[in-house]
Amino acid sequence: MPKKKGITLQRIADDLGLTIHTVSKALRGLPGMSESTRKEVVERARELGYRTKEQEAGMSAERIPWAYAKPRRFAMLIIGDTYFHRQQLQGVRIRMEELGHSLSPLIVPSSLPEADAVKFRGWLERNELYFADGLFLTAAIPEWMEAELLALPIPKVLINYPPDLADVDSVIWDVEYAVQRSVEELYRCGHRRILYAVDIEPLRGFHLRWKAFAAAVERLGLPELADPELHMTIPAGDRESWMEQLLGKLGTGRFTAVISAVPGMAEWIYAAAERLQLSIPRQLSLVGMENEANSAFPRMSRPLLLVREAGERSAELMLRRIANPLLPYEQVRLRGSFYEGNTIAKL
Repeated sequence: MPKKKGITLQRIADDLGLTIHTVSKALRGLPGMSESTRKEVVERARELGYRTKEQEAGMSAERIPWAYAKPRRFAMLIIGDTYFHRQQLQGVRIRMEELGHSLSPLIVPSSLPEADAVKFRGWLERNELYFADGLFLTAAIPEWMEAELLALPIPKVLINYPPDLADVDSVIWDVEYAVQRSVEELYRCGHRRILYAVDIEPLRGFHLRWKAFAAAVERLGLPELADPELHMTIPAGDRESWMEQLLGKLGTGRFTAVISAVPGMAEWIYAAAERLQLSIPRQLSLVGMENEANSAFPRMSRPLLLVREAGERSAELMLRRIANPLLPYEQVRLRGSFYEGNTIAKL
């Protein structure tokens, strides 16, 4: 898609009440403005269809076509309908529409029998998935279902950590980096007794989070913290039982900080701290791992997880794969920065 005529830097600057200089710096990634201003400029440029010469050159260098002779139709398989999934969907859809194509989400019904490959294939056929030009597989798809989908003879991009030996392009927000960065931030502020809170088994991402925590504390000279028995690594299906164990661990006074390693779990930590009359962060520091700012705790310290951005990048990988089927598969990890917030105290 060529740059739309009539869309200039001046137009974007006028729309946002900024100078041309600021708009130009924002689009080129140069410093000198707040991140909110940069985001506003980038989003307005995208709405208007404006692209810099550097952006167009970058797409060409990566062998990603801006558009095809005819629009293509892609499908995205989703387990459940949560904000987490909608972020991934939004990222893919925005990028595909920019590049001239369409995306249809398919939400797997909860009534589908577990691990029934025959009925699952029938559901895929009824929804005409086999006729899609490509398929996006979101995070949290059960492994048996993912294996069925990876075997399909159509282009695929996995928005998740890939299984071992899988021949597939993948892109993921790097939770291993996010966990290690969280440990580093707490260590930098003087914390040496850090509690890790989340199950470590059900999904690949959960297991990798724990491995990242164990690697970080070993590297920082805290090997005693690499024992999962010290932490809240049991399944959280029974919330009451899980909370009782958390209260027991925090009540000992052994820990000065907690890393809540999955979205939503930080609220449980807050509730436990309140019951124990522990002030956050004065008596207990907390790092959350939310997909977005929590409205109840907007200034919670956390690594930024690039969920929507992973969706956008996966769209580019898909078009690159279709245009260049013989290229080697890519595994892309997106690393976000760390929002310091106000829930970490310096010891």
